[in-house]
Amino acid sequence: MRIPRWTVYPAVAILGALLITAIPGETPDPHAGVARALLDAQFAATAVDPNAPAVPETHPRVVVLGIDGMDPDILKDVIELYPERVPNLKRLAEEGSGIRALGTSTPPQSPVAWSNFITGLNPGGHGIFDFIHRDPVDRKPASSTVRAGGDPLMLSLGNYRVPIAGGDGGGSNRTGEAFWTTLRDHGVPADVWRMPINFPVEPSRGWSFPGMMTPALDSAYGECSFWTTSDRRALEVEYHKVEQVRVNRGRVNIRLKGPPHLYRVDEREVQEETSTPIKVYVDYENETAAIDTGTRRLVLEPGQWSTFVPVEFPMLPGVMAMLPGQTLSGICRFYLRSIEPEFELYCSPVNVDPMAPINPVSEPVSASAELAAKPSDGGIGYYYTQGMAEDVGALKKNVLTDEEFMQQVELVYLERVRMLDYALDRYTEKEEGGLLFFYFSTVDLASHMMWRHTDRAHPAHDAEIAGRDSSWWSDREGSTWMDTVHDLYMKMDPVVGKIRQRVGDDATFIVMSDHGFAPYRRKFSLNTWLLENGYLVLEEGKEKELPKDDPAHRDVVIFASGVVDWSKTRAYGMGFNGLYLNLAGREGKDADGELIGSSGIVQPGAEAEALLAELKEKLEAVVDEDTGLKPILRCDLAADVYSGERLAEAPDMLVGYNAGYGNSDPASTGRITSYVIEDNTGGTFNGSHLMAPDVVAGILLSNRPVRDGDHDLTDLTVEVLSLYGVDPSPNQKGHRVLAAGP
Repeated sequence: MRIPRWTVYPAVAILGALLITAIPGETPDPHAGVARALLDAQFAATAVDPNAPAVPETHPRVVVLGIDGMDPDILKDVIELYPERVPNLKRLAEEGSGIRALGTSTPPQSPVAWSNFITGLNPGGHGIFDFIHRDPVDRKPASSTVRAGGDPLMLSLGNYRVPIAGGDGGGSNRTGEAFWTTLRDHGVPADVWRMPINFPVEPSRGWSFPGMMTPALDSAYGECSFWTTSDRRALEVEYHKVEQVRVNRGRVNIRLKGPPHLYRVDEREVQEETSTPIKVYVDYENETAAIDTGTRRLVLEPGQWSTFVPVEFPMLPGVMAMLPGQTLSGICRFYLRSIEPEFELYCSPVNVDPMAPINPVSEPVSASAELAAKPSDGGIGYYYTQGMAEDVGALKKNVLTDEEFMQQVELVYLERVRMLDYALDRYTEKEEGGLLFFYFSTVDLASHMMWRHTDRAHPAHDAEIAGRDSSWWSDREGSTWMDTVHDLYMKMDPVVGKIRQRVGDDATFIVMSDHGFAPYRRKFSLNTWLLENGYLVLEEGKEKELPKDDPAHRDVVIFASGVVDWSKTRAYGMGFNGLYLNLAGREGKDADGELIGSSGIVQPGAEAEALLAELKEKLEAVVDEDTGLKPILRCDLAADVYSGERLAEAPDMLVGYNAGYGNSDPASTGRITSYVIEDNTGGTFNGSHLMAPDVVAGILLSNRPVRDGDHDLTDLTVEVLSLYGVDPSPNQKGHRVLAAGP
């Protein structure tokens, strides 16, 4: 049994309580119990004492606002069309050096791009190449940002399997030092709020919070739950957390699924799923429903969202339940869609409880609880701790409608504004100055899902939905969902104004994004193309997938036993942009060099180089017969665009798709679909940036003049360090960006 990576730390914590191990450390926080005490002790060596006296020097004030997915061309359009709605962005563009493109990463995926900015290195240096990596042993998908830990030695206690030794728990897969860590070592204070790819959390001389790629409690990305009395809805929503229920005398008994059990396994030695009971009382006369979680009771009307409420998932049986740390604490929020004619209830993914985190969701660990305190106690209340808070999965799975999704997007946005207020209060009270970084995900995740409504040429465009009034969300009279992307940019203008008003014009202010955005109208299946062109060969009798609507359809994946003939296969795809050669001496081998899986057949050196040149030429020449366009703008060889000690782990080729195209979700996880190119008609992102970097450059604005020439994310890292007199490391190849300091 392998314990999931996101549950490794709590396993260690609860094991400590179970075996009553003497753990040195501080007195446990009353909110957090044993898990908090152990984590405080674990990270004490790297944590900065929040009570330490301030460094007497005054450091320049630098504020960096990261707006994920903001595109320079779209912003120019918004300023031209709605100048009165974006006065702060307009002013910033006019007083600096205009709206500048900021070079993104290759490929322009958020984990890759933000890692470039965090470290000042390209992927060959920091080791993050995609959302999805592959395990060279079996060619299966693997996490890109978190490395797997070794399997621990397990103690059998009935149906329980308790880890007692071994297992390193994994950790961050990203290498290279975060710029705020470098600043800390030079005595520079920095508060880093919701930085993507900052999990596990890296400390600063200040507060540090993780953003995108931070797991939820229930799963790595977080999965919502949905209960309905409708037979039709239960069938049409193809999703494992949709459950059909009954209302019996005004009562509905449901169970909220939580994380995999840390210790309990079934007869197959597979971890069981935890759950906690929820009772719902339906009051038809008053058109309300009361939701009893065991820790809190809520009363909602149809169409109403709840605040966050705590939920608990017990882990230990019998007398061991009396021990501290016996439960995992999470938080979730409910949305009551309807009570009649059908009862329908949504629940968000179960987020890590910031008051009692099983893994640290801040550094210092106590900062998350301080932030989550009630407003009357100086905090902002419970907040989303999962990395991708906007619930794109609920819209993809048809659990929420477009309007309901945008309601949830607005909840996240308003929460982030409250968090920004808190961050600015903390920052402006510091007399010593320093750096403030704050991140917004609103533009990126909402654009991914709502792009089709703004794009009449998109095959999934729905004119009826696009024409509906959206003024309740945009706060702009006459707006419709056709205007969503523009309105998202307008949502960022008061954020810019708030920051400038609070920190003043003497501070250096930078607005940046990791990449831009483009339409995603057609899906390309890299593995199917490789199959049809003879580079990927199936075992005798095996075929690619049948169409999705065929009753006999079954997923066909390259890593399933007996599907691919690896003795004849020369290349395969994994990830949104990655192409790997079936390289001899690499594929099939573990980290120790032992051959465990099927060996590769392509010989390194001249043979591999010739094959890559051939693949590059053919892929760049592909033409979509339905549109006459080339789906692939360019292919980059990793050896040409990367450098650093982790180059050998990279995909051999990065496939850069043209605007309008992208690798399909199935192909990115190793499936061989029935098509090579097909319309993107739903169930996935409809706007995207998983393309060639030329297509989706990021954005750069500043209240200081920007130097002439091209700049990219790694240059901005060097600039941030240089503003504090810190020289870049030899591995950081970037250059200065701003023409003058503060």
